[in-house]
Amino acid sequence: MQAFDLDTVERADTASEVNSLIRAHMCDMHSRAPELDRLGAFPTADVAALAEYGALRVFASDGAHPLALMEGLRLLGRANLSLGRIIEGHVNGALLVRLYGSEAQRASMADDLATGKLFGVWNTESPPGVKIIRNGKQWLLCGSKSYATGAGHVQRAIVTATDPHGDRVMVLVDGAQAERADPTAWSVSGMRASCSGRYDLTGMEIDGSQIIGAPGDYGREPHFSAGAWRFTAVQLGGAERILQLFREHLTGHECDPVHVARFGEALADVRSGYLWVREAAIRAHAIDAGADEVAFVLMTRGVVERAGLSILQAATRTVGTKAFFSNYPLDQACRDLALYLRQPAPDQALQRSASAFIERDAWRNDPLW
Repeated sequence: MQAFDLDTVERADTASEVNSLIRAHMCDMHSRAPELDRLGAFPTADVAALAEYGALRVFASDGAHPLALMEGLRLLGRANLSLGRIIEGHVNGALLVRLYGSEAQRASMADDLATGKLFGVWNTESPPGVKIIRNGKQWLLCGSKSYATGAGHVQRAIVTATDPHGDRVMVLVDGAQAERADPTAWSVSGMRASCSGRYDLTGMEIDGSQIIGAPGDYGREPHFSAGAWRFTAVQLGGAERILQLFREHLTGHECDPVHVARFGEALADVRSGYLWVREAAIRAHAIDAGADEVAFVLMTRGVVERAGLSILQAATRTVGTKAFFSNYPLDQACRDLALYLRQPAPDQALQRSASAFIERDAWRNDPLW
């Protein structure tokens, strides 16, 4: 597999500069994606390149403008949805440390980001879940995480665990111990290169310096729900990639008017998703963000999901059987997006958002709209 020539890459200091570098290397990321998908291999070269020119540091910094961050996540989703998911998790992990970590933890994170360490967040688990137990003078973790994106590759993983008092806390652990990762647990049709397997934490020793924040901080609002705008930005990029491939299929020859109309409808849906994600990013980053912003982001989840489903159906109906051949780019793009759209509790998110709009008149000088 051809890797980036890291010696020729200039380190960027702003998210806009990083985005320019991502655009410049988009074709390289596209070219690597099929082999990564076929092997179910982690995009090591792509992550290393992003670290080299400052993306891991800049996107995870407090100074990243929400629209520039949105653009970066959208571009990465368009380049390779698995890569976009990995970087979205990195940004989420760094944000949790910034929000709830101690001064010493934030300083340590700054050093980690400067040296290209990859963060992640793992919360999904099978019963009885991950627990913190005492063994003599040691505190140990017991249990495993599933759907752990980048299992065996993420150097700084924030995991949720139940402490001896029964409270849910966040623990910062080493997620790059290959012997603890089980990639076979990620036997899926799409998003293979995200390497979201199982990670066994049993027997891992921890201390107080690894506990992030207080009990209950992980699910604290508005950040828990409002932060969902970031994965919608990645999803949007995946939808735009399919739209791009759909357009390429239609160019160069006379098109059936039905196919043109189908493309137009999908284009409108995807662009509408962009406008929702754009506003959601701004609202979620507002200093006074609260319940109104959560409602808007939750509605954005559904808008982007519908846009994704729209382009999936439109592209495959028009392209036909060819769209499902493994050597055709549309196949992987569709498989990845179809899986990544399956985010937790979509019906609950819609119900919460719709209830907020019913409760308040959003069209009578109300900031909810």
